[in-house]
Amino acid sequence: MIFPRKKNLDQLIKHQNNGLIKIITGLRRSGKSYLLDPIFKKYLLETGIKEDHIIKFDLEKQLNSKYWDPNELAKYLESCIVDKDKYYFLLDEIQLVKGFEFVLNGLLHIPNVDVYVTGSNSKFLSSDIISEFRGRGDEIKVFPLTFSEYYECVGGNKHEALISYMHYGGLPQCASIDDLEVKQHYLVGLYKTIYLADLKQRHRIKEMEVFDNLLEILSSDIGSFTNFKKLSNTFKTVLNVNVSFNTIKRYCEYLEDAFLINQAKRYDIKGKKYIASLKKIYFTDLGIRNALIGFRQYEVSHLMENLIYNELCYRGFSVDLGIVIKNASDKNKGNIRNYFEVDFVANKGYKRYYIQSALIIPDAKKMAQEEKSLDCISDNFQKIIIVYDDFVTYHQNEKGYIMMNLIEFLEHPEYIN
Repeated sequence: MIFPRKKNLDQLIKHQNNGLIKIITGLRRSGKSYLLDPIFKKYLLETGIKEDHIIKFDLEKQLNSKYWDPNELAKYLESCIVDKDKYYFLLDEIQLVKGFEFVLNGLLHIPNVDVYVTGSNSKFLSSDIISEFRGRGDEIKVFPLTFSEYYECVGGNKHEALISYMHYGGLPQCASIDDLEVKQHYLVGLYKTIYLADLKQRHRIKEMEVFDNLLEILSSDIGSFTNFKKLSNTFKTVLNVNVSFNTIKRYCEYLEDAFLINQAKRYDIKGKKYIASLKKIYFTDLGIRNALIGFRQYEVSHLMENLIYNELCYRGFSVDLGIVIKNASDKNKGNIRNYFEVDFVANKGYKRYYIQSALIIPDAKKMAQEEKSLDCISDNFQKIIIVYDDFVTYHQNEKGYIMMNLIEFLEHPEYIN
């Protein structure tokens, strides 16, 4: 099954020949290598680049192991340049080269070379990109397939496709498998043999049982507020294990750095500041999340919330959890503070959107409940309610709030404009 990854291809085209190293990052098995070859290579050929000026080099192949020596790799790449025409170096699994940053930085000084690289998460994480290539690299993040990308290829009934997508996620290889049992086996094996092995190798984690338990707790609690202290207390009260605040914080950072999870922070909309006490954990791929807990919990409202968060991130928004704090007086209790939650505050440039996620809105009482938090926001940024139930279709209600169902949100980026 072929997934064209049009948005990622457009990103590569936009950054083509900009004098920086294009660094393709993202969750393992999300399609980074496939993006370079065949997708980007095909584009280059179609735009007139000669094939012998596209140097695709897979360092994971045993035949290329001698080029793990940075001097050998630099010598070989420079030998490929025989004229003044533009050359495109597509280097896969660059982390296998010790001192790869020196090789890449050296290529920046060759004017007719444009460099694109991928790397595996065991030695090539987001923190590496920031520290090694500050000012010299362009990070292009590859996400698992969005629902639109997934449905474009699988077709069929959209609601059935959405249920399957929320259950098995958007990793391209998994999406290409028809048998449901094989899908589950693939996802469980991927976590155990790839992701866990990467994390263990990089960070030398000794308390693997604690690490596994933490992942299961996080998987079970998507859509729920938590913090490191609360997670530490869960270990103590539920598992009778003492795990420090700092250990949990460090393990969550490992998972985020490996693109497995994202930590969404709470933002005080009225006070215009972050509240450090609570956050939510969302998984980059729902299939991996479900595999971690044996596909036992299928809570549509929480999966929907995670899915909306991922889609907003894919579209380039920075996403926070909103809260509006309003003071009120009570004749019995005196001054009290009321807290109103907004599921997402999505920011991009000068634009901001307030978004509520609802499973169903069966009556006026439920509608009032969903609107209440939005009603407390006094600015004029767009307010949106996304409903799983497709009885709601795209429209603007009497308060000016945009209403749409989940599939409409996933398939029509222009609806948030």
